[in-house]
Amino acid sequence: MAKEIKQLRKQAEKAARLAKAAADAEVSEQLRTLARAFQSQADVLKSKKRAGRSKRNNRDPGGLTNGT
Repeated sequence: MAKEIKQLRKQAEKAARLAKAAADAEVSEQLRTLARAFQSQADVLKSKKRAGRSKRNNRDPGGLTNGT
């Protein structure tokens, strides 16, 4: 999952760079929107990764509790 997050962030950076360089205002805005979408996807994956890690850390490793 870390690889996907890194790739999405790279794509976001690339789209943002292209948006700055675009001469056409509409194209520039579309690229900025794309950059935000890539960044949002990366953020969601990162949150899911953290949530999964948190769940694993909260499990009872020795099975000592009975859930009550």
